[in-house]
Amino acid sequence: MMKTLPDMNELAALVVAVADEVIMPASAGVQCTTKADGSPVTPVDLAVQERIRHELSSRWPAIGFLSEEMSHAEQQAAMDSEEFYWCLDPLDGTTNFVAGVPLFAVSLALLSAAGSVLGVIYDPVRKELFSARRGHGASFNGQALHCIAPVTDLHSCIAAVDYKRLPSKLRCRLAASAPFRSQRNIGTVALEWCWLAAGRFQLYLHGGQKLWDYAAGELIFREAGGIAQTLEGEELYTGRLVSRSAIAAGNRRLFQLWHESITDLLHENRL
Repeated sequence: MMKTLPDMNELAALVVAVADEVIMPASAGVQCTTKADGSPVTPVDLAVQERIRHELSSRWPAIGFLSEEMSHAEQQAAMDSEEFYWCLDPLDGTTNFVAGVPLFAVSLALLSAAGSVLGVIYDPVRKELFSARRGHGASFNGQALHCIAPVTDLHSCIAAVDYKRLPSKLRCRLAASAPFRSQRNIGTVALEWCWLAAGRFQLYLHGGQKLWDYAAGELIFREAGGIAQTLEGEELYTGRLVSRSAIAAGNRRLFQLWHESITDLLHENRL
């Protein structure tokens, strides 16, 4: 039983240091290979993973460790063997990183059986640090972070939508009859959650996120006051290594309108 949680300032400083020291010097000309699932991986992903794993184990040795670049068996073992475990995406937005698109981040969460307890996401390009502790709110570069969604109708909203992973029926109908003003997809789920929390988007829709994609980001968003669930109306965290859809909005009123709109599109009958 963990008596006290890891210190958030120490955790944030660790993530910032590793990202600035390992990722940024390698941001040009990095080599990329493809994993069995088709996703890209670089030596930078692995270097960040091992550096953070070493730092975490030396400071908090009783906490397990799970990372995107580990095998499925290793990931499952971390979830099964410890009361608390770290969940790391060492470089969320690897495709962007390799292509020279300056949108990527390090995402680290501490999870228990009930879900995320701590979350830290750092964008080393913009020097933007987002963090949250369950039940204690979220912060952005040391200042309290609250979802700001002043718009009250969907037609005024910017929506972050990942069309690639949506059900085909919904994807086609949403593209043909978008209820929002404009759409974005920045290629890094971790930052999409953070930008949603910061009010840069008002709506969110994603067809399938892995645990390390949303573990820190969804906590930050919820602690900032946002509303999120899966397309099936469930909590994202299940305690299992399964992909989860996500629908979210910056306040309850927008979420209700957004959810109703998506439900209507899913059940709409067309000739």
